[in-house]
Amino acid sequence: MKLIMILITGATGHLGNKVIENLLKSVPASEIKALARDEQKAANLKEKGVTIATGDYENIPALDNAMKGINKVLLISGLDENRLEQHKNVIDAAKRAGVERIVYTSVSMTDVSSSVMKDFMGSHFQTEDYIKESGLEYTLMRNSLYMDVIPMFIGEKPNETGVVLPAGEGKVAFALRTEMAEALANVLADDTHANKVYDITNTEAYSFNDIAVSLSELYGKEIKYTSPDADVFAKQLKEYSVPDFAINLTVGFATDIKNNLLNIVSTDLESILNRKPATLKKGLKELYAL
Repeated sequence: MKLIMILITGATGHLGNKVIENLLKSVPASEIKALARDEQKAANLKEKGVTIATGDYENIPALDNAMKGINKVLLISGLDENRLEQHKNVIDAAKRAGVERIVYTSVSMTDVSSSVMKDFMGSHFQTEDYIKESGLEYTLMRNSLYMDVIPMFIGEKPNETGVVLPAGEGKVAFALRTEMAEALANVLADDTHANKVYDITNTEAYSFNDIAVSLSELYGKEIKYTSPDADVFAKQLKEYSVPDFAINLTVGFATDIKNNLLNIVSTDLESILNRKPATLKKGLKELYAL
């Protein structure tokens, strides 16, 4: 019987760690390898029997070493501006090692050419193309925005500040990162997803006004949603000493949401989980510990 070895990149991040946690429910630890920048940060995984490979997306010798004996790779997308080249390094190393399949965390988006972050977001689709051109089997998981980013967008105390974001009435089918991680683990543990493209979204899309309504019900008080001018909002963040990179990212996502570029609803996540994903209200209750 052929031994299946799975390499998880970005293993010490929130998503990678949760993927491994879910994989361990159905796959022996001896068949899982984790790529981490810092072996000490992966100590909890090592204790569970997971093999640790040290390296990053720019260390080609380390990538070649990590790929030895691997059948499937989960390529978790990077956040650096040069992530396309980093992704290519991982794909090239996988091809050299004879890996059979790459699972990639992409983005669910209607028209990347209209995005105010089209270079950054477009690198997802350039990575997809590079994977397809490599000749490797693939599974492309086009993720919606994590529901977990909502507190980052509107703050930890919306009951005091209200919901303020220049997102207009645009909608997103937010899903919990834990459920996306579970879906990734299910796909990695299964051999029936070759050359598939999935939109990993909730089964309903939500506006930030919907978020304010749900939070109002959870807190038991009215919480209003305000969508200010993007430039005014950016200036306010600047006054609070928010770093420029974070401001640009927040305003960029808000603008794309306003323009409904992230408004894609699919049942793919539901099918892979074999249940409906958590609703907005349930997710917010968990995220805000209410």
